[in-house]
Amino acid sequence: MGTIDELRGRDFIREIVANDLEQGRHKTVVMRFPPEPNGYLHIGHAKAICVDFGIAADVPGGRCHLRMDDTNPTVEKVEYVQSIQTDIRWLGFEWGDHMHYASDHFGQLYAWAEELVGKGLAYVCHQNEEEMRATRGTVLEDGSHSPDRDRTPAENLDLLRRMKAGEFSDGHCTLRAKIDMASPNMKMRDPPMYRIRHAHHHRTGDDWCIYPIYDFAHGLSDANEGITHSICTLEFENNRELYDWYVAHVTTTCVPRQYEMARLNITHVMLSKRKLIQLVTDGHVNGWDDPRMPTLSGLRRRGVTATAIRAFCERVGVAKTNSLVEMALFEHTVRDELNTEAPRVMAVVDPLKVVLTGWPVDKVDTLEASLWPHDVPKEGTRPVPFTRELFIERSDFMEVPAKGFRRLSPGVEVRLRYGYLVTCTDVVKGPDGEIVEIHCTHDPDSRGGKAPDGRKVKGTIHWVSATEGVPARAHIYDHLFTAEEPGKRTGDPLDDLNPDSLDIREAILEPWAAAQPPGSRLQFERLGYFFRDPEVEELRFNLTVALKDKWARKKAAPVVEAPAAPVTAPDDKRRRKRARGAQRDAARAANPVLAGAYARLVGELGLPETEVRVITDNEARVAFFEAALGAHPDPHAVAKWMVNRLIGKLSGDQLAALSFDGGAFGRLVALVSGGEIPGSIGGRVLEEMVTSGGEPAEIIERLGLKPVSDEGELRTIIQGVMDDHADAVARYRAGNQGLRGFFVGQVMQKTGGKADPRVAAKLIGELLG
Repeated sequence: MGTIDELRGRDFIREIVANDLEQGRHKTVVMRFPPEPNGYLHIGHAKAICVDFGIAADVPGGRCHLRMDDTNPTVEKVEYVQSIQTDIRWLGFEWGDHMHYASDHFGQLYAWAEELVGKGLAYVCHQNEEEMRATRGTVLEDGSHSPDRDRTPAENLDLLRRMKAGEFSDGHCTLRAKIDMASPNMKMRDPPMYRIRHAHHHRTGDDWCIYPIYDFAHGLSDANEGITHSICTLEFENNRELYDWYVAHVTTTCVPRQYEMARLNITHVMLSKRKLIQLVTDGHVNGWDDPRMPTLSGLRRRGVTATAIRAFCERVGVAKTNSLVEMALFEHTVRDELNTEAPRVMAVVDPLKVVLTGWPVDKVDTLEASLWPHDVPKEGTRPVPFTRELFIERSDFMEVPAKGFRRLSPGVEVRLRYGYLVTCTDVVKGPDGEIVEIHCTHDPDSRGGKAPDGRKVKGTIHWVSATEGVPARAHIYDHLFTAEEPGKRTGDPLDDLNPDSLDIREAILEPWAAAQPPGSRLQFERLGYFFRDPEVEELRFNLTVALKDKWARKKAAPVVEAPAAPVTAPDDKRRRKRARGAQRDAARAANPVLAGAYARLVGELGLPETEVRVITDNEARVAFFEAALGAHPDPHAVAKWMVNRLIGKLSGDQLAALSFDGGAFGRLVALVSGGEIPGSIGGRVLEEMVTSGGEPAEIIERLGLKPVSDEGELRTIIQGVMDDHADAVARYRAGNQGLRGFFVGQVMQKTGGKADPRVAAKLIGELLG
């Protein structure tokens, strides 16, 4: 637990909590985590759990409730309820006596529904879903009233009680709030509160046949439990007005407040619960705890630790804007955790036999190998048997070595880790020409891998005894989805499923490693961190996260007569990009100026992590950003323009060479944000600033870029566009309102991009009718 001052500066939600406590709005905080028991929790939920339970733990007397949102009995299972509790406890959080269910509040929620009906603020509607959708209106058109909207409170109360008594069939009618069918917020257009559903509930049995809609149950359950701060993700921002409306119009002494934060989005990961269910039910994965799944049970079975997940959520931070986090950051966090937790062992997952021709057939030399590298403050060794026949990784041998290859090849001496120096003398191939065995000599005086005469040996590879090693299964995992944003291309994430996301290898382990109990985490040297699967009887190790293999990312240059550009596979480019990102993350964390700026921009200002990583790449960028904020104190606008418009125009990092400073840049962003110039003109001004320098206002005047915002002038231009495109006008008036963007574009073209797009759009709407 901390003090109010310790809450400040970490993120905007803790800042709100600190202010509420300091100003006496609350004596302590009561948070809640309200999962729906219709699936397993995933890593996106982990972020919410860390925020909700974490804030409660930071405040003296604070608590966090676990509340199952069990308002839809057709998809809820006790299995899911139990798995949710298991996952939260595994993450390290407890709810004490405050395990709740939305169904605990069913009686009070129904009483509040009758109260709203009695006040004339709710009515029973007989429109079906399709009719309600058709009369709801659009963002440009008001909705139309239900024919049942003007029933008297007495009539509605009678119908509601008959609904509750089970007199009507599913879908026959709903209870709707009576708010405003002309509201610009579509959520406020007479939303449904209760629907009829004759289904057995896992807790209340058949006591109820009407169930509250989430928006109705959510805020009022918070009120009934005394919740002070209700944290949601940004997609519920428009729901906040409805949340407040329900709380304000019923009799309750508690008035909770809803706040929204960015959800967690990670490259190559899909977190739609509906799609995760489909992955399981359609057999694309082997259950909810498949190690390829982003579920907490899947990550746990893969060997990811709870502390690594909490550390990752802390690194991502709490922001106000959605962003996409690189998977590399998650993997980097997991490696940091396992580096000090996983003993080192040797295993071969793609075996190639090596025969030491000068080694006695039955001799076993037991070597002592360290379990920990020099930078981990732990001690311990394990025995490793060395024999005549060994296995090495097939990728560690090349018959015709490529340039830069420093592993085993004919005539080349390498070091067998902890063992001896060996030199390849012969290659044995099978009938199909594939290498099946290689023969080597060894230096008997090099035990431990040290050359007796001090000669240098560049390559070191790992190995396992062929006769003493233990067979095991190694499950090697890749991304479940090939695309960084699954489904972005086609609309269906399943179109981007990776057919090679699981590679099962017949591996060979050193005996000490094979003897470790289920649930053990080990680093297979030079390969990655592995986890002995506790859910199966066989000896199976699941890859948690791979190590970085520099040679595996290199590609031999093509043999051509003339110089050619190097050919790089897209996957290699992505791997290099992720590696560079991880290196920059490490450099940022080691620099107090950059680390402090990163924490402030993400935590205090709520900027997306992807933008902050660009801005805090070096101190010059941070200084430029801060100078721009001095001229225009809107961090989101300044960050977007700096990342998307400015840095992309520069070759390398040339901020210092610009003939304008951050203040001038901030003044340009202020002109765009304030609506004085459209973004298109802002872009042209920025190009001129980069090329020749100068103040934004002076450039606008000098180049004649002052925007066209006079309504009379724009009406004339718009009318001319309509005359030129009469067929498009007809299609628009016939219902194709998507053409509005076409007319805006034509007006912008006619004015050389100088028309004020907001004024133009308004006038186009008026003239088109």
